[in-house]
Amino acid sequence: MALLFFSSSLSIAHPGFNFNWGAFGGNGGRAGFGGNGGQGAYGGNGGQGALGGNGGQGVIGGNGGQGAFGGNGGQGAIGGNGGQGAIGGNGGQGAAGGNGGQVAFGGTGGRFVGLFPEFYQYSCPQANDIVMSVLQKAIANEPRMAASLLRLHFHDCFSQGCDASVLLDDTTTIRSEKQSGPNKNSLRGFDVIDEIKAKLEEACPEVVSCADILALAARGSTVLSGGPNWELPLGRRDSKTASLSGSNKNIPAPNSTLQNLITFFNRQGLNEVDLVALSGSHTIGVARCVTFRQRLYNQNGNNQPDETLERNYYNGLKTVCPKSGGDNIISPLDLASPVKFDNTYFKLLLWGRGLLNSDEVLLTGKGGKTTELVKQYAGDEGIFFQQFAQSMVKMGNISPLTGYNGEVRKNCRRIN
Repeated sequence: MALLFFSSSLSIAHPGFNFNWGAFGGNGGRAGFGGNGGQGAYGGNGGQGALGGNGGQGVIGGNGGQGAFGGNGGQGAIGGNGGQGAIGGNGGQGAAGGNGGQVAFGGTGGRFVGLFPEFYQYSCPQANDIVMSVLQKAIANEPRMAASLLRLHFHDCFSQGCDASVLLDDTTTIRSEKQSGPNKNSLRGFDVIDEIKAKLEEACPEVVSCADILALAARGSTVLSGGPNWELPLGRRDSKTASLSGSNKNIPAPNSTLQNLITFFNRQGLNEVDLVALSGSHTIGVARCVTFRQRLYNQNGNNQPDETLERNYYNGLKTVCPKSGGDNIISPLDLASPVKFDNTYFKLLLWGRGLLNSDEVLLTGKGGKTTELVKQYAGDEGIFFQQFAQSMVKMGNISPLTGYNGEVRKNCRRIN
C-alpha cells in the first residue's frame, strides 16, 4: 500500500506547503492559508481566520478555521467545512459542498443541487464574459439577432423544458425540433450559439451546458438591446433527446386566442402576468408575413381584415404582405423602435398597432386581466422591466435537467 506523506504545520501568517499526488497539503497557521493537496490528497486546514487548502481531483478540501472559508473540493470531491461564521468550501463537479459553520453559508455542492447564479463561479468564472463578447459582435453586426436568441430560449423551454433540446440536429435516432411547425424556416441564432460554445470549450472544457448558454444569451441579448438585467440561476444540463411532438403542440401559434395563450402558459407553470410580460419581448424582432396575413385578409373567415387594426397601420402592412405568396417577407413587431428593448410594444397595442393576433388579444381578448397589464406596462417601463426579468427567471426554470441527469454537450448540435 502506498505511503502518504504529511507536512508539518506552519507558523503565523504563512501559507502551508502544496503537495503533489497522494499527499496532504500543509496546514496554515493563524490567518494563514492551508496548503493545497495534490491529486488524491487532502488540502491542508487553514488556521483561525484563514482559507482551508483546496483538495485536488477526487479529494477533500481542507477545513477553514474560525471565520474562514473551507477549501474547495476538486472534481468528484467534498468541499471543506467552513469554521464558525464562515462559508463552507464548494464541492467540485459531482460532489458535495462543505458545510458552513455557525451563522454561515454551507458550501455549494456540484451536480447535486438545483439552479443558482454562482454555479460556474469556480469552474468557469469567465463564462458570462465569453458569452457577452460573442453577443456584442453578433448583435452589432445584426441587431435583429438579439430577438432571435431570446426566441430560441423560449422555444427551447416550452418544448420539453430548458434543456437545449431545440439545438439538436437530426440523426438516425433524433427527430430535430428544428423541423417543427413553429420552428422550421423560422428559428435563428444557431451559429451564434455554436460560436459561444466553441469559445467556452476552449476556456472551460465540458463545463458550461448548452442549456445555460441559451439562458445567458437570452439575458445578454436583452441587456445589449437596452432592456433589464437580472440574476440568472444556472446549472442546467443538456438533454440527450429532442421532442418534435412537444415543439409542435406546446408552442402557441401567432393566431392564438387569449384563452389559448393562457392555457399554453399555464401548462408550463406560468400565469397571465408572465404571459403579458414575456410577450413584451416582441418589443424587438420581426415576424413573417405568413404569421399575420390572416389579420389583413380573412380574420374571421369572411374575407375581411381584423377590425382592431389601426387603419394606417393596416394599409402599410398590406403593401409588404400580399394576399398570396411572400410568406417569408418580414415586418417589425414594434414598428416604432424595432431594435430597442423598451415598452413601446405595449403602447402600440393601445393604438391598434400590434402585429400578431397573439399580441392584440392581450388588449382586446375577453376573460383575463391582461388588458390592465398592457395598460400598466405601457405607462411604466420600469414596472415592465422588473416583471419581465422575474418572468424570464421563472420561464428559465421550466423542467431543467440537473444533477446527474442529461449531460454537458461538447457540441450543442449533437449528444456526446
